[in-house]
Amino acid sequence: MITLKSAREIDEMEKSGQLLASVHEALRDFIKPGVTSWDIEVFVRDMIEKNGGIAAQIGYEGYEYATCCSINDEICHGFPRKTPLKDGDLIKVDMCIDLKGAMSDSCWAYVVGESTPEIDKLMEVTKKALYLGIEQATVGNRIGDIGHAIQTYVEGEDLSVVRDFIGHGIGPTIHEAPSVPHYGQAGKGPRLKEGMVITIEPMVNTGTWQMKMDNNGWTARTKDGGLSCQYEHTIAITEDGPRILTLQDE
Repeated sequence: MITLKSAREIDEMEKSGQLLASVHEALRDFIKPGVTSWDIEVFVRDMIEKNGGIAAQIGYEGYEYATCCSINDEICHGFPRKTPLKDGDLIKVDMCIDLKGAMSDSCWAYVVGESTPEIDKLMEVTKKALYLGIEQATVGNRIGDIGHAIQTYVEGEDLSVVRDFIGHGIGPTIHEAPSVPHYGQAGKGPRLKEGMVITIEPMVNTGTWQMKMDNNGWTARTKDGGLSCQYEHTIAITEDGPRILTLQDE
């Protein structure tokens, strides 16, 4: 069932989202060669808890960490670990925060040290795809309008959109209805209504969109070993247009 949030509930979710955004902003300077994704995990967990939040991913369906730290060909759900990051790594840090019962969810991509033209293009296209999807998140549009806008743009840039992992409704728990694919047909799917809160989180690959699972049962990576990138925001559907609850200070 799709739940509609009140204006007060959306305001509370935005407070949660702004805490989450501040963590991502702090990671911009923290992530550098030699830092490990376990260092990121500790940094994120401490910052969330010091600001009165709960790292909501811990314990969710048995997941043990505050963050998903997915590196290079890892699409999503990478475990934090103690291997130092090196120059040119592409890391995606995904987290959910519960702040006094209000949920938020956002993933951001970071290049470690020096980038490459391939990484630059992948990050640029993925971020633009996110915002093209958000532009479609208006009252009266359908879920398919979001996915169609993302898929059309990404494939026009000779990249691919992951099919196996999608966006979702959020609040009061991490994953709620509706499902929000980042591919599909315009004009199809549930109609967007005022008060819906969803995530849009395209995962874009340099090669095939197909994936394979690691033996840990969580981490997905590209089937061909190509790079993968992801950006994600939590968005409220309002009469005034999409309201990004996890908006960062650019």
